[in-house]
Amino acid sequence: MTALQSASGARKQLLPFAALSASYFAHIGFFNPYLPLWLQDMGLSLLTISVLTAVQATTRLFAPYAWGALSDRTGERVKLLRIGAGVAFASACLLFWDWGPVGLGLVLLVMFTHTSSMMPMSEAAMAHLVSQGGGFDAKRYGRVRLWGSLGFLVTVFVAGAWFEAFGMQHFPGWTVVSLAAVLLSVWCLPDLKEAQHHTDAHVSVGRVLRQKAVRWFFASTFFHVLSHIGIYVFFSLYLDSLGYSKTMIGVFWAVSVVVEIGWFYSQSRWLPRLPLTGWLVVCSAAMVLRMGLTAWWADVLWVLLLAQCLHALTFATHHTACIALLSHHFPGRLRGRGQALYTVIAYGFPGVIGGLLGGVLSERWGLVSVYHASLVTSMIATAAAYKVWRLQHPRRPLPRLDPTE
Repeated sequence: MTALQSASGARKQLLPFAALSASYFAHIGFFNPYLPLWLQDMGLSLLTISVLTAVQATTRLFAPYAWGALSDRTGERVKLLRIGAGVAFASACLLFWDWGPVGLGLVLLVMFTHTSSMMPMSEAAMAHLVSQGGGFDAKRYGRVRLWGSLGFLVTVFVAGAWFEAFGMQHFPGWTVVSLAAVLLSVWCLPDLKEAQHHTDAHVSVGRVLRQKAVRWFFASTFFHVLSHIGIYVFFSLYLDSLGYSKTMIGVFWAVSVVVEIGWFYSQSRWLPRLPLTGWLVVCSAAMVLRMGLTAWWADVLWVLLLAQCLHALTFATHHTACIALLSHHFPGRLRGRGQALYTVIAYGFPGVIGGLLGGVLSERWGLVSVYHASLVTSMIATAAAYKVWRLQHPRRPLPRLDPTE
């Protein structure tokens, strides 16, 4: 009976985290896909758009680790989440005014500095709630994370239809309302403070990073997400250039999220069939296929839908495998910095490099060139993921033959 009560209590504590995941990714669901279109509607060039969208990735170079280190040191992850959500909401209110490209970049800088670290801190805060017997509970984590996918699905589809009907001028209003929901959600989180374990003080982040498997893991995630930047930043512009309507653009985004939800709901059934490092290889190989299809056959509806369905592997499966591996390599009070390093290395640097390089490529050779470049980086990601897998599963030496036999 005590175990049942404990499980019930853990589920109740996870509900606010599910609400935060839903509201945060509802914000991301319209903001990331339609920010480039809003900037384009303001008359900005492709290069300026790529620079402004890269601001989000730029904040991921420093903000997550700073917030993560502070949360590791204090254990006050929830309080820091509340501060970040409050400042982000206040910054979003400034989007109603015309600040010019530089002023807008500064507003986005402040807002992204406080939103870019929210998910790493949230993941770290609920880590002990999605663990069972000291191991990562994929089923419990997936049931929380799928609410984020549902939030993303609703807004990416509804916002597409809304902007198609009423125009992009309502983009700031959507930003304010969605961040208000995030602010409400973080105030519903249980005010937990993580206790420091005496073993945590003897393990440094540098010591973990000196492990060869960890270094190759971060290399694989860097190139994997770098390949994804073509989708995150340029996909809506690419589809728009091919003649797809804003409603149809929303449908393509929605398809990718539907398969993502399906994976998060059922991942506990599939994940045990391969080691986590094996899933890294499968996900990166799927990225190669997805980028190839998007580069060469995006004008064929069913092919592009197939490419979007691969999102179940290229994002959802890859994300869960990464979170589980991070929980293994960065336990206890190292969680915040481990999650932050993942955000910096896998999303910060790739976002800046991919956003700026993609802007240059698209200006010179067209948007399709972004996906040709992503095809190459996804091949590199696959090779790095294979190295991680081999480090965990080294080849067994062949038995020596006795020449006398």
